[in-house]
Amino acid sequence: MDNITTKILEGDSLDVLKTLSDNSVDLIVTSPPYADNRKNTYGGHPPNKYNEWFLPISKELKRVLKPTGTFILNIKEKVTDGERNTYVLELIIKMREQGWLWTEEFIWHKKNSFPGKWPNRFRDSWERLLQFNKEKKFAMYQDAVKVEIGDWAKDRLNKLSETDKKRDNAKNGSGFGKNVSNWLGKETVYPTNVLHLATECNNKNHSAAFPNSLPEWFIKLFTKENDTVLDPFAGSGTTLFVAQSLRRNSIGIEIVSEYVEEIQKSLNEIEKNNIQTKINYAIA
Repeated sequence: MDNITTKILEGDSLDVLKTLSDNSVDLIVTSPPYADNRKNTYGGHPPNKYNEWFLPISKELKRVLKPTGTFILNIKEKVTDGERNTYVLELIIKMREQGWLWTEEFIWHKKNSFPGKWPNRFRDSWERLLQFNKEKKFAMYQDAVKVEIGDWAKDRLNKLSETDKKRDNAKNGSGFGKNVSNWLGKETVYPTNVLHLATECNNKNHSAAFPNSLPEWFIKLFTKENDTVLDPFAGSGTTLFVAQSLRRNSIGIEIVSEYVEEIQKSLNEIEKNNIQTKINYAIA
């Protein structure tokens, strides 16, 4: 892909981040190993030590992110001794103390989760996607993630009341208001902050791979072509491949040599196919 670079750097995330330039990245999308998870590959930091491990990394991420950039952190608290652990909530507070703005929280609804139950709870089918920024004004391209308006509009917009034709402020004092008539004639609308996406791990050599649609959604929302996307815990390389397909530059950091080799192998194959396509096109 002309002028688009995709890099995978092997090493510990904290060490490699220190080699990147200040204010050089437009978007960070990543899913670090959760507390006590993936012990065989990433060490499995316990909940009471997790923030001590992650905060030096988030400090470096803040340094390399542009003032207009966004950091999307996919993370989920675990259950310990029968109750939800608070390490994620504590991390949010600590990151705010670092100077991060906790701008938004998205929910990833795993719509193909297997059912299940435990003595005092049911299976989780969602994860957090925390949005952090350095400044209140940041790059955001909301039209890029519009969705079809949906079947609700057929009945709801069929017959409007007088209230529906003017801005109606919420009665709970939230300040939110809506004019229902604004949706007349629209085919697409802005989405909510709940993403209904299926998991896609069966065809990847990684225990906790992103579905392609997850980084794709955020890359479209927060970047434009030729911007730079960073995943400091690259894993199977999903973020890098999606960024490349959307014509964004990308940098991945991964400590597991096996994953780095697989990513580089895939990148080489993509480059080979791109060159072959150009040759075939020229001959035609």
